[in-house]
Amino acid sequence: MTTNRKMHEGEADTDPDLVRRLLRGQFPQWADLPVTRLASGGTVNAIYRLGDGLTVRLPLLRGGDGTVGHEARWLPLLAPSLPVPVPEVVAVGEPAEGYPWRWAVHRWLEGEVLVEGVGSDTLARDLAAFVTAMRGTGLEGGPPAHRSGPPREADAGTRSAIEALRRTDEPFDADAVLAAWERVLTVPDWTGGPCWTHSDLMPGNLLGAGGRLAGVLDFGTAGVGDPAIDLVPAWNLFTPAARRTFRDHVDVDEATWERGRGWALSMAVVQLPYYRRTNPVISANARHVIGQVLAAERDRHP
Repeated sequence: MTTNRKMHEGEADTDPDLVRRLLRGQFPQWADLPVTRLASGGTVNAIYRLGDGLTVRLPLLRGGDGTVGHEARWLPLLAPSLPVPVPEVVAVGEPAEGYPWRWAVHRWLEGEVLVEGVGSDTLARDLAAFVTAMRGTGLEGGPPAHRSGPPREADAGTRSAIEALRRTDEPFDADAVLAAWERVLTVPDWTGGPCWTHSDLMPGNLLGAGGRLAGVLDFGTAGVGDPAIDLVPAWNLFTPAARRTFRDHVDVDEATWERGRGWALSMAVVQLPYYRRTNPVISANARHVIGQVLAAERDRHP
């Protein structure tokens, strides 16, 4: 659950009354349904439950409104190839009522949002099946995914974040984090063809039910590129045992696995200094990732 403090400079103000006004002006058929803000670790959208069967997603920042049209275009094409439910965009709204960007109404997906520390082999196999299905999607003309290239493209930002982490009271050895990152930079780049990836498989975008993967959310940065980016759940979600199961069921070579580890580490060290005071969900997950990566480094290089 986020705090009441804003996470970003320039973040839009939203509340249930704004949602009702937007609906009343553009989709009056839903204007009388109950509106409830959902507790979320999300950093891009404010999410409101609308009645029993819908959600309203309001981008918090200017760049977020580009994901509205992106999902409306690609989700209907991706969904038939995927083994679990994904969001269905049922309406796209326009700026109004002082809110400056496009926004969307999605169909509600049942399930509990996952958190780090999952030890389920079944869920690890389910997520491996989803990642494999994304890679195998034969859609042509896909845009570049977010983080579609090798981790070294994030080198400057990652190093800067490690220095910012060094200046906090977080209980990590920044030199060890830097050494782990620099080992990632020696890994060969992807030389295969571009693959479809979700590219943001944070636990908050994954739904579980009955020990199984029940749905995957937020395809705003999905696209084509290096498949390594969809391996980050190995570090941001699973325990070491479930991580081994995930790897056994997702077909990747050693270099791709290591680039996935690098992306997980880069994302975590960027997130932790930035969100540590404003988003306890994201910062807790970042701590988990850094701890998991450093533990694995100690096992490999005692």
